[in-house]
Amino acid sequence: MENATSRTKRREFDIMKLLMADHEVALCDEDRRSELYVRFKGPKETPYEGGTWKVHVELPEGYPYKSPSICFVNRMYHPNVDETTGTVCLDVINQLWSPMFNLINIFEVFLPQLLTYPNPSDPMNADAAALHMRDPHTYNARVSPCSMTSSQFEL
Repeated sequence: MENATSRTKRREFDIMKLLMADHEVALCDEDRRSELYVRFKGPKETPYEGGTWKVHVELPEGYPYKSPSICFVNRMYHPNVDETTGTVCLDVINQLWSPMFNLINIFEVFLPQLLTYPNPSDPMNADAAALHMRDPHTYNARVSPCSMTSSQFEL
């Protein structure tokens, strides 16, 4: 297992890669670098396209061996996101995390896939899950205003 210095370097490297990939990032604590906000844009060809969300990321002491906690700060209507807390239910973050993954994976692969292909059979928002399965058109219409109003915030 890596020592604390190696984990710190990995944390800094992952944050740097996120910045170099043109993601807007705001560190909450410059010294510890364990808490940050990232501006996340909705994936193309989804009802979330055009929307922007502020995502809170907390890197635990054991990162990258322990997964980061991820939650949407502004409103997100989605079967796998708690509408009140913004907590994300995503297997790859919650149960299947590996030190091979990094922050880029979260913002360029995992979250876009979750928004493109919701998993209504494992919901955190039962109302959104039921609507997604029963009436996708109405679900998409309900998501759109959420994604439009979410674009007005500061990191």
